[in-house]
Amino acid sequence: MATPESEYMEYTIVAPEMPAMFDGMKLAAVATVLYIIVRCLNLKSPTAAPDITYQDTPLNRFLLKSCPILTKEYIPPLLWGKSGHLQTALYGKMGRVSSPHPMGLRKYLPMQDGATATFDLFEPMGDHRTGDDVTMVICPGIGNHSEKHYIRTFVDHSQKEGYRCAVLNHLGALPNIELTSPRMFTYGCTWEFAAMVGYIKRLYPHTHLIVVGFSLGGNIVCKFLGENRANQERVLCCVSVCQGYSALRAQETFLQWDQCRRFYNFLMADNMKKIILSHRGSLFGGATKMEDADLSRLYTATSLMQIDETIMRKFHGHNSLKEYYEKESCVHFIHNVDVPLLLVNSADDPLVHGSLLTIPRTLAEKKQNVIFALTLHGGHLGFFEGAVLVPQPLTWMDKVIVGYANAMCQWEKQKPPCQQNGHQNAPCSEEKAA
Repeated sequence: MATPESEYMEYTIVAPEMPAMFDGMKLAAVATVLYIIVRCLNLKSPTAAPDITYQDTPLNRFLLKSCPILTKEYIPPLLWGKSGHLQTALYGKMGRVSSPHPMGLRKYLPMQDGATATFDLFEPMGDHRTGDDVTMVICPGIGNHSEKHYIRTFVDHSQKEGYRCAVLNHLGALPNIELTSPRMFTYGCTWEFAAMVGYIKRLYPHTHLIVVGFSLGGNIVCKFLGENRANQERVLCCVSVCQGYSALRAQETFLQWDQCRRFYNFLMADNMKKIILSHRGSLFGGATKMEDADLSRLYTATSLMQIDETIMRKFHGHNSLKEYYEKESCVHFIHNVDVPLLLVNSADDPLVHGSLLTIPRTLAEKKQNVIFALTLHGGHLGFFEGAVLVPQPLTWMDKVIVGYANAMCQWEKQKPPCQQNGHQNAPCSEEKAA
C-alpha cells in the first residue's frame, strides 16, 4: 500500500512534464496550420517564365523578341498570387485594383431575328506608335460586358497605347438593357460579335483589327474567325485568354471535385440563373418563347449543364446538349484560323482542366501562325502582379495582349507594301520571279 509520501513523490515527478506536453501540442497545431497555409497558398511553388509552344518561323521569332514579357518570369504577389483559387476569386469579386473609368459611346445594332446587339466604342487617347489606325475588337467572358472592371482596365491601357476599342456587351448581360427578342447570348453564338466587327469595318474602312477574347469570349472569337475565312480580312492577329476550347470535353471535368471545379460550376450556374431570370418577361410565356416548364426546371438547376440543357441549347434549336456543345465549340473551327494567333492559359486555372490544354498545344505544334503560352500561375483571368500583398492595377495579361499587338503592328508596318494586310509571309511578285 502506497504511503501519502510516495503518492506525493509520484505527483511531483509527473507535474513538471505537463507544460512541456501542452507546448508540444501547441507547436504541432501551429505547424499544422502553417502547413495548410503553405499548401493552400502554394507558397513553395516556384515562379517561372511561361511555357511557350511554337514553330520556329521569322514571324514567331520577331514576336517573341518584340514582346519579351512572354519569355520573362511571371511573378505573382508573394503571399497569395501562387494560388489559382485566390487569383480567380479576386478577379471574380473585384475584377481589378483601382479600375479606371474609360469614357465610351454605346452603339445599338438591330439583328435579323429582332434582337438588339450592343457594344461600347472607346476612341484612342493618342496616336499609335506605328501611326496606323488600329482597333481592338473585344469579346468578354461569360455574362460580362464593357462595365466589368477587368475590361475597363484593359480598355484604358489599350487606349493609352493608341488603340481604339470596341467591346461587345453579351446579349442580356447588361442589367439596364432589355432584350428585344426571346434570345440571349450562348457559349458559341458569333452573331453579335460579327455584327460589331462588320460595323467597325464599315465605319473605319482603313483600320486594322486586333481580335481579343476572354474566357468564353475566346471561344467566340476563335470560332468567328474559323467559321469563314472572309472574317479574317483586315485582322492582324487574335489573342484568346483562358478559354476551354471544347465545351463537350469541359462538361465532364465540371462534374469533378478536383480543384473545387464542381463548386465553381454551381457558382457560375447561379449567376447564369440570375441573368436569365432578370429577362423572364422576354424569354418565357409567349408563343415564340420558352415554356413555363422550362422556367420551373431552371429554378432547380444547380449546374451549367442543366441550364444549357433546359434553356441555352433551345435558343438556336439544338436537339441535344451534345449537339449544342459540339456546334458551339471553337475546337472544330480554330484550325481554319490563319492570322497570327496567341493562345494564353494558366496551369492553375481552376475552371479549365489540364486535359483541355492538349488542344492549343497540339495546334501550336502543327500550325505556324499559333503561339501557345502556358503560365504556371494566374488562375482564371487573374494574372495579378505585385511584390508581396497588394497587386498592381495592370496585370500580366493586360501587358501581354498589348505587347503582342504592338509587336504584330510593328511587323505589319515593316513589311513591303505588296505584303501588307496579308496573313502570312507571302512573297512579292518580284521575289517570286527571283
